[in-house]
This record gives sequence, structure tokens and C-alpha cells, in this order.
Amino acid sequence: MLLALTGVAKSYGSLKVIDDLSLGLARGEALGVIGPNGAGKTTLLNLIGGNTRPDAGSLAFDGRDITHLDPAARCRAGIGRSYQIPHPFAGLTVFENVLVGATFGTGRGEQEGTPAALRALQRTGLLDKANRLAGSLPLLDRKRLELARALATEPTLLLLDEIAGGLTEHEVRELIDCIRAIRAEGVSMIWIEHIVHALMAVVDRLLVIDYGRLLVAGDPAQVMASPEVRSVYMGVEAA
Repeated sequence: MLLALTGVAKSYGSLKVIDDLSLGLARGEALGVIGPNGAGKTTLLNLIGGNTRPDAGSLAFDGRDITHLDPAARCRAGIGRSYQIPHPFAGLTVFENVLVGATFGTGRGEQEGTPAALRALQRTGLLDKANRLAGSLPLLDRKRLELARALATEPTLLLLDEIAGGLTEHEVRELIDCIRAIRAEGVSMIWIEHIVHALMAVVDRLLVIDYGRLLVAGDPAQVMASPEVRSVYMGVEAA
């Protein structure tokens, strides 16, 4: 097991955002996460990435307890993260943005980090735009840049937070092809996404959370056919 969450809980005041959640991720597995707005999906990624600390429970990554590690330590341990809204360093070039991930995200110097940055640009289709200012990129390329910065840390586990949001259908298909290629290289991933067909094209397993609790997990097609999921996630009443 690459990642294991055991009895993890997080509250803000009286609001339980994650409630006694346990899950595991096998090495090389791609897990999709869906749920209604406010279900706790992004908080789940924040707990795994270290941006948020749990009130209870534990997290283990690659056999190591990471419950109390900060985000930088988790990144260097092999957990890479993209965010829902890209925030590149607009005044830096695309290459310089990715080099930040390859150096500060790993503790390497510029000479050591440069090959990783170039590989990340190649993997995300941005190599020919390496010298463009990041602030000039259209949305799809900013999404690719967000992905490239995470990949430049050479993660074992990649966390994706609604990376397809705001894209056209054609752009979503391009992004799916890119993520499929990354997964084929053996990178494990947890992907939160409202565009369900994108998840269905990539993930091995689908997990549904509602009010911070695990509703159901399993084969993506079977999960989406579940009357309970159709009721909670899509508002479809069971027959």
C-alpha cells in the first residue's frame, strides 16, 4: 500500500468536513474522487498534501507515518500536487516556473533540477513554450504548467484538484491524453474532478464522499450506476 489514511477527521468549529475517513491507495493505482460541493474533497487533498492537519487519525505514505510532516517534507517524500486554480509566477518563463518545482520542491540545485524540469515540460507538451512568460499562457497551457510544476518534483503520488475545470471539451480530451501518459509511466494519482467522464477515462477506482464520509468506492462504472450515488451526486431519485 502506497498511501493509507486511517480514521482521519477534520472539523472547522462544529462543521465536520472529513469524518472518520479511511482509505488506501495501491502503488501505481489511479483513484478518482467525486462528491457534491462541500463534500470535503479538496480538504481530503489538503490533508494528504499537508496543507491541513487532521484533528484525529493518521496518514502513512510509502510505509512512513507522515501525519505531522509539513507540505515541503511531504513533497520531498514523493507527493506532488496541482491546484484547482493555476497561480504561476506570471513574470517568469514557463521553464523558470517548472524549475522552481524541480529545485525548491526537491532540495536540489539548479544544475540537478534542470533535467527534471525539461522532462516535465516534455511530458506536458510545453517544451516548445519554455521561454514564454507564464502570464501570457491560455488556460489549457496554464493547467499544463500547473501539472508540469508538480511533475518536476518527480512524485510517486500525484494529487490533482479539478485540473480539467473550465476547459472546453476538446481541451479536456487533450488533458486526458496527457494524464493517461503520466499514469502509464507508473505514477500513482488521486484525482478530484467534477467532469466525471474524464475520470472514467483514466482511473482504476472511483471513490464518492458525502459530508466528509466515504459513501462508496469501487469499479468506476459500477459506482456511477449505484442508486445511492445517483441520488446523492446527481440528484436522481431511485426508482
